[in-house]
Amino acid sequence: MYQCCIFDLDGTLIDSISAISYTTNLTLEKYGLGPIDEELYKKFVGDGYKKLMERALIHCGDTELYHYEDSLVTYMDNFKIHCMHEVKAYEGVNDMLSYLKDNDIKIAVLSNKPHERTLDNVNGVFGEKYFNRVAGQMDSVKRKPDPEGAVITAKELNVLPEDCLYIGDTNTDMMTGISAGMDTIGVTWGFRTREELESYNPKYVIDHPSEIKNIIKRVTV
Repeated sequence: MYQCCIFDLDGTLIDSISAISYTTNLTLEKYGLGPIDEELYKKFVGDGYKKLMERALIHCGDTELYHYEDSLVTYMDNFKIHCMHEVKAYEGVNDMLSYLKDNDIKIAVLSNKPHERTLDNVNGVFGEKYFNRVAGQMDSVKRKPDPEGAVITAKELNVLPEDCLYIGDTNTDMMTGISAGMDTIGVTWGFRTREELESYNPKYVIDHPSEIKNIIKRVTV
């Protein structure tokens, strides 16, 4: 019986690609680089902002990463201002979260986005009514796909890993959930393809948030 759902944030609960692409392109502009098309950013995200900037700079021709260190500071300054740019919940997410809350399923967010910006996004879109724990990337915890954050989340919520569902939209998420010993769900409405998700053999691959309710119902009955 599942007692907890741990969600990735970007591409899983919220459509935030416009904020990410806007911020990164604004950062690249400082160095006379870019812009990069928004669709391409769906392949660049998932591993934290440092990897995002590395991929963006290399794509724009800075293969020696001459601007890398400065770009990290610039990105964070820009993202503090623009992290809510056109951000919205995916259709069906609020209904799904309400169902989990009403049925006493613990709900958590685990993101590779910097912790403060994760809080900005979660509180800005959902408020404080759903989540038992929200964690973005912090220096004290290894970033996904290392399972440490997922395991810590389960422990803090007093739930065994095998009683958790881990839900995400990228290869990083599939590796995280599976390595943490959690039944893992790949979602196809986010930033990556069904083929990518299925290649990691998660427990489930779904096309709409309502399917999470169905999974919970089947296992609970």
